[in-house]
Amino acid sequence: MSRIAVLPLSKEATGFLRAALCLLLLLCAAVPGVHAESLTSVERSVLPALPVGAHVEMLRSIEDRPLALGGDGAWVLSTDGRQWQALSWPGGAAPHVLDAGGDGRRLFALVSTGTGQARIEELGLSGNSLVRQPMPALPQALTGADFAILGDSLYVAGRGDGAPGLWRTALNGPAAWTDGPAWPEGASDGELLAQTNALYLIGGGTTSQPLWRWTSDHGWETKPAVPGTRLPGSARALGQAHLLMLVRDNRGTHLMTYHTITSAWATLPAEVGDDVRLATGWRNGLVWTSDDGKGGQVFESAQLTSGKHLLKWMDWLVIIVYLASMIGIGMYFYLKEKRNSTSDFFVGGRSIPFWAAGVSLYATNTSSISFIAIPAKAFETNWQYMTNNLIAVLGLMFVAVWIVPLLRRLDLMSVFSYLETRFHPAIRMLASALCIAMQVGARMSVILFLPALAIATITGISVVWSVILMGVFTIIYTAMGGMKAVIWTDFVQVFVKMGGAMFAIGFIIWHLKGGAPEFFATAMAEQKMHTLDFSFDLTKATVWGFIFLVIFDVVLTFPKDQVLMQRTLSTKSDKEAGRSIWAFAAIMIPGGFIFYGIGTALFVYYKNNPERLNPLLPIDATFPLFIAAELPPGVTGLIIAGIFAAAMATLSSIMNSVATLISVDFYEKLSKKADQKKSVLFAEITTVMVGLVGIGLALLLSRYDIHSLFDISIELAGLLGGGFAGAYTLGMFTRRANSPGVAIGIGSSIVLTFLAWSMDLVHPYFYLAISILLCIVIGYLASLLFPAPQRSLKGLTIYRDVE
Repeated sequence: MSRIAVLPLSKEATGFLRAALCLLLLLCAAVPGVHAESLTSVERSVLPALPVGAHVEMLRSIEDRPLALGGDGAWVLSTDGRQWQALSWPGGAAPHVLDAGGDGRRLFALVSTGTGQARIEELGLSGNSLVRQPMPALPQALTGADFAILGDSLYVAGRGDGAPGLWRTALNGPAAWTDGPAWPEGASDGELLAQTNALYLIGGGTTSQPLWRWTSDHGWETKPAVPGTRLPGSARALGQAHLLMLVRDNRGTHLMTYHTITSAWATLPAEVGDDVRLATGWRNGLVWTSDDGKGGQVFESAQLTSGKHLLKWMDWLVIIVYLASMIGIGMYFYLKEKRNSTSDFFVGGRSIPFWAAGVSLYATNTSSISFIAIPAKAFETNWQYMTNNLIAVLGLMFVAVWIVPLLRRLDLMSVFSYLETRFHPAIRMLASALCIAMQVGARMSVILFLPALAIATITGISVVWSVILMGVFTIIYTAMGGMKAVIWTDFVQVFVKMGGAMFAIGFIIWHLKGGAPEFFATAMAEQKMHTLDFSFDLTKATVWGFIFLVIFDVVLTFPKDQVLMQRTLSTKSDKEAGRSIWAFAAIMIPGGFIFYGIGTALFVYYKNNPERLNPLLPIDATFPLFIAAELPPGVTGLIIAGIFAAAMATLSSIMNSVATLISVDFYEKLSKKADQKKSVLFAEITTVMVGLVGIGLALLLSRYDIHSLFDISIELAGLLGGGFAGAYTLGMFTRRANSPGVAIGIGSSIVLTFLAWSMDLVHPYFYLAISILLCIVIGYLASLLFPAPQRSLKGLTIYRDVE
């Protein structure tokens, strides 16, 4: 078994590390303390008045426009907000609307039938008319109702037969009401809201209004009560993790937010008059009515706006130095190498030290998803996904001993060459094509878009320019320097991003009033460090799910990942290749603790300072917001450079690996005039084209509102990456598998995994393992229908004695 050589540090290196640590502590101490003011500003405006004589009894939102309902008519605000448009009811007569609600887009109403009964209808707009669509009859009559839309279900809370209750119906399925979650104990009447994956019920009362949250995992939970009296109809969901409402206390009426992750209330910088009567959500804020002192009504609006935290000159200097150094490394290897050898361009001439390859493996594996999305996931939930790191290390031990030496002996550049030797050229090309689609479509686009979105939302740099900046610089140094440039830039980038990450954690702990004890006390009380889930629920990310995933994704099919394998193939020998995996494993766990620790630190910080959150930003932008708003100039630039480094390390690896696959698996196989020099030129051109495609896909991704890019990347990798991965297990661990059976296994696993995804049967983390397992089982059984392989399998399986 290989062992990692421990290199002793020189006195100079030790002194450098001590100086760096002292500098880190000094910077933490020197930075100003926590800011108390809100990061979100509020723009107030007065809206047009209704026609003379019109009187509003209810204010709601429909198709993202305020709707005013009265006994004598209905009016909707124009899309430009400049006038109210009168609406007509079907049949000409306005019904008696007892209550109404929805999510701002869809509106549902409890309408009196005139016979002492009431029914629920969906209201819609059609030109200058309101459209009424009857809903199924409720199980019992209601005297009042509150509505919330969660996922594809409509929830109705109301009082029936004297007792409050909750009912549910599917909006896109069979029209029938079923009992919703049991009414929370101690709750009476209240206002129902939905945010992300939870329902919120705000209790009534004039002094203290309790708050409950319902989720499918935990049922109803009591949350911090409203710090005052909520104005009826003013509560709404905002962004991905906030509730916004008007709250009245002994100081007046305020706009307040409730953060659903930290359970913290914050007051926004906007005072509202005490004569507010009706309110509803509109755009990024609220619209309400108040008395004009003459018996009429005035419509006012308050809209939340996000401030931009422009980078200072010191930040730009750090970023420019970083980008220039990456280009410099690429230029160095471009000028140094003759570039006539595919071995030099694709696998660095097989001369890379194991420790550099190991660090590069880690850099490639920790992309912008790790730097931004994992802290956001830990901030929102806990360390449950950290289980994958812990178990994956055990899987990497097996890979280092058995898998890597086997492939390293075959002297490959494309890992899919193995599938041709073991099975058939068509299997190699099919698997390579699927890998290219997964890397460019499932990883490259997300890795480019994620930091661009986060940086753009807080600095004012557009998503387009952020994507182009990272993409173009990565294309340049990757195309110029080949694999050597990729590995050595990865090496530098690990220190840039890890240094910035550790500084952020240290900064937060340093500025907590209670320091490290408060940090750990808060994190433990909220179970933010909870890691191991031993339940057998297939809809959750459990220990068993991670074991299942690691067995199939790491232990059995590690060779499927050209991006990672290309580094081990670049080392000097079989022994060095195994050591690179050991080095990778040694860094993985402490690195995981750092990135998940950022999320926990952010939770503690924003629980103490909820006013420093921006309700309009996505959860994935939490860490970049902290970087731009809280850290001093220079340090902000360093950590943004770390975000760039996290993204560019993986991007360069994907570009080089995909160019390798296209060149080796397709160009050299199909072209009759291919030689070493032409293959390198083709790879350079391909690197540029792959980068441009990735940029285009990232810009396309920016057009969609995605809750968690971490989850999306997992889903895409499972749907696209598992179909071919099982072919390696069939090839290396069985003697009976053959090319027709493997082809059937690949195709069947892709189809069945998409079917499981469409039916939402399991947690997305299972998709990849399920797809691999299906490929193995179906591929092996299908192989039994065809003749066994006749050629020698020596050196192609773990059974080394097989001829």
